[in-house]
Amino acid sequence: MSTIGEGIQFPPVNKGQSSSTTTGKVIVATALESSNLQAAEAVRRDKQWRKQYPAHFRALVESGIRSPKAAINIARSGLAEAWKQFVFIRNHQHYALSEAMRTFQTPAFKTIELHGAGSPVVAEWAVPYHGEMLHGDRLRQQIGLWERDGIVEPSHADALRRVLDHPEWLDLSDRTMVLFGAASEAGPLTWLAQWRANIVAIDLPNPVVWEKIVKTVQRGNAKLFFPVPIDTEDKLSTKVSDLVKIAGVNLLIQPPEIATWLKGFEQPLDLAAIAYLDGERHVRVSMAMDAVMSEVSRAKPDSSLMYMLTPTDIYAINAETANEAAARFGKRPLVRRVLTDAIHVALLKNFFVPNTDALIRSENGKSYGVADCLVIEQGPNYALAKRLQQWRATLARHEGQHVCLNVAPSTMTHSVIKNPILKSAFNGADLFQVEAFEPATTNAIMAAIWVHDLRCADSAANPANPLDHPLELISESANHGGLWRVPYLARSALPFSAVYGWVKEKVRLS
Repeated sequence: MSTIGEGIQFPPVNKGQSSSTTTGKVIVATALESSNLQAAEAVRRDKQWRKQYPAHFRALVESGIRSPKAAINIARSGLAEAWKQFVFIRNHQHYALSEAMRTFQTPAFKTIELHGAGSPVVAEWAVPYHGEMLHGDRLRQQIGLWERDGIVEPSHADALRRVLDHPEWLDLSDRTMVLFGAASEAGPLTWLAQWRANIVAIDLPNPVVWEKIVKTVQRGNAKLFFPVPIDTEDKLSTKVSDLVKIAGVNLLIQPPEIATWLKGFEQPLDLAAIAYLDGERHVRVSMAMDAVMSEVSRAKPDSSLMYMLTPTDIYAINAETANEAAARFGKRPLVRRVLTDAIHVALLKNFFVPNTDALIRSENGKSYGVADCLVIEQGPNYALAKRLQQWRATLARHEGQHVCLNVAPSTMTHSVIKNPILKSAFNGADLFQVEAFEPATTNAIMAAIWVHDLRCADSAANPANPLDHPLELISESANHGGLWRVPYLARSALPFSAVYGWVKEKVRLS
């Protein structure tokens, strides 16, 4: 339970206090009601939500697989309930979120524009990897290795090769790209700044954050647009040290005003939801981004949406990938098979659970597997925040909007490695043929994938290209770091990966 403050908040449920557990259960249960009443009731009865939530998020996926219509209904019902549940508070007055977005539209920001002072030449795409800057044929070779080893899906490798084949795509001077959480550690800012993009940066009022953003753009050839309070004097200093003190907005508190500011741009916008906050604030910032992006999309329907998903979640995957995970379980080396099977039996079958579940037949005639890579330590709020983004993406594409939705690899960002268990687990991920990337590697790869999805007419992001199932938007072009092909349920192997990673780190330091 927590006391309710200003801005987007979980609703009060007990003596004026909010509960992310209560609200999360209501949203998930309502989403399931549209296709699986039994699963919805199981959510409502659950008294151990923080331990049992993976089963309910899996039910969302399995229920969605069974028919394309069910997947859309789940997304629509879940989002509608989220919008119904969350409240917006200003000056101690409670508003429905939709009402707040209509009510507080008075302009609150003016725009500052800065130009990069670096080389005007669009930078060649390259990927920093294990101390080397890969480009050209060397990068093409590494992409092939990632594909061969099952680190990325074949469609992801194909997309990266297309970017190599089309360097002209990288000139983004015709795109206006909005970054919610512009300074995100794994975000694309560094590369957009070298590709002549028009970057609209949204991030918290924090001089350290804004110094990073401004200096990154100044080193490149992009244009930067960012908000400052509307009453800021016109004759403003252009010194970075002065600008960073007044730049920034608060997505949790000012979503109506941010939407109003963005609607003032004449050109179509590419809206990227990459902001992250810890704990229950991640759900609220996801709702804030959804509120702003929905409002802007209504006013500017030719705008696109972009989301970066986590591999540590639960997804529908194609039968080929699921079958390979099952095949890897059967092909384990003898010593590993004996050890892991013994541990599995000795510890009540809680560890090294086989990743060999049967495929699920959909009404579209195809069969799909389930990649259950959810890490319970990340918590139900993280899972809900990412689910809200998935729902919006699949629903928006279904309704005809251009949507770039891609699974990004596990990345050693600060938000990950500050959790000692996750840090050790990612350090030891290679024990199970899984790869966790450095932030610089991830942002180079995912920047290129975003460009691909915007430029390639044949990409799944383009709603003109039919999909057999809405959930294929997620499985298409995924970079999951190998998690989808692990022969075990990922969280059942996590403790051993963490021990192995901890030992590796100690040996390295000694």
